[in-house]
Amino acid sequence: MTARKQLIWWGAVGVALLLALWLLGQAILPFVIGAGIAYLLDPLADRLERAGLSRTLAVVAITLAAVLAFAAFVLFIAPIVIRQTVQLVEALPGMIARLQIGLTQRFPGILAEHGPLDQGLRDLASMIGDKGGKLLGSVLNSVASVVGVLALLVIVPVVAFYLLLDWDHLVARVDALLPRAHAPVIRHLAREIDRTLSGFVRGQGTVMLIQGSFYSLGLMAVGLPYGLAIGMGAALLGIIPYVGTVIGGATALGVAMYSFWNDPIWIAVVAAIFIIGQVVEGNYLQPRIVGNHVGLHPVWLLLALSVFGALFGFVGLIIAVPLAAALGVLVRFATQRYVESPLYTGRDPAQGLPEPILVELAAPGTLLARRAPPVVAAVGTTAPDADRPLDR
Repeated sequence: MTARKQLIWWGAVGVALLLALWLLGQAILPFVIGAGIAYLLDPLADRLERAGLSRTLAVVAITLAAVLAFAAFVLFIAPIVIRQTVQLVEALPGMIARLQIGLTQRFPGILAEHGPLDQGLRDLASMIGDKGGKLLGSVLNSVASVVGVLALLVIVPVVAFYLLLDWDHLVARVDALLPRAHAPVIRHLAREIDRTLSGFVRGQGTVMLIQGSFYSLGLMAVGLPYGLAIGMGAALLGIIPYVGTVIGGATALGVAMYSFWNDPIWIAVVAAIFIIGQVVEGNYLQPRIVGNHVGLHPVWLLLALSVFGALFGFVGLIIAVPLAAALGVLVRFATQRYVESPLYTGRDPAQGLPEPILVELAAPGTLLARRAPPVVAAVGTTAPDADRPLDR
C-alpha cells in the first residue's frame, strides 16, 4: 500500500473517531473517565505486583482505596465547597460595593465619582449579581446532568476496575494489531505520548493536590471566609500555570480586604500565603514533580481546552489534555522529519553520493601471488609456468 493510500485510510479512521466522539460524547463519558482512571492507576498496580501481590488483589486494593477516598470527598468536603462557592458568588456584589466605598473614602483621588475605575467596579458588581448565580447554577446542573449519579457511583468504578485489571493485556493486543511496517515508529511515538501525558497529569495532579491543601488550610487558619472554596478553586485552575494563583490570589485578597479592612496585617498574611505558594511551586514542586521535559506549553494547553471544550463540551474538557499531549508529540515528530527532508534542505538525497567502489574478496595470499614477478629460469628465457599463480 502506498503512503498516500495509507494516509487517506488512517485519516478517514481519525475523522470517524472524532465524529463518533461528537455524536456519542455524553453516552461514552463514563467510559472515558473510567479509562482515564485506569491509565492513571496502572503504574500503582504494577508497583504492587512487583511487591508480591497478584494483579487481581492489587486492583481490588486500589479500587477500594479510591472508592473510600471519593466517598469521603463527596460526604465531607464537596458540600462545604459547594456551599461556600454559592455564598461567595452571592456575596461578591456587596463586597465590591463596600470595597468601592472604602477605597473612595481612603483614596478619593483614585476613585473619582463616575470615573472609569468607579464605573468599572459598578459594572463588575452588577454583572456578578445578575449572571454569577445563574452561571453557577447552570454549571452545577449541567455537570450533574452530564455525569449523573449512576455514572459516578456505578459505571465509572466498574469500567475502571476491569480496564485496570486487563490493562497490560489490552496494551499487548493493541501492539499486536499495529501495522508491521510502521510499528517501531508508532511504538516510539506512543512512548513519547505516555511520557508527556503521565508526566503532566500525574505530576500536575500531585502539585494541584499539594497547592490546594496548602491554600485551603492556610486561608482557613487565617480565618478568611470561603477559604476552602477559594483554595481549592485556585488549585483546580492551577492546571494552567499562574492562572490559578492570579485568580485565586485576587479573589482571596478581595475577600480579605472586605473582611479585614481594619486589620491590614491579615491582608498581608493572605497575600503572603499565595506568594509563598507560587514561589514553592515554581522553584521546587514543578521542577521536582512535573519536570521540564513534559513539553506542554501553557498557551498550547489553554488552546486545547478552549477548542475541544467548544467542540465536544464536557467530554472535550476531559480529553483535551491527552489530545494536547498526543498532538504535541506528533507536531514535534513531523517538525523533525520536515527539517531532515529535501523540502527544508533543498537537496535531493540521491545527489552528491560518491560513485560505488567495487571490492573483490579473495582467499588470503591470492592477489599477492598474482602480483609476484615472473621466475627467470635462465638468462633471456622465462620459465614456462611463470604466469601460473603460486600455490599457497
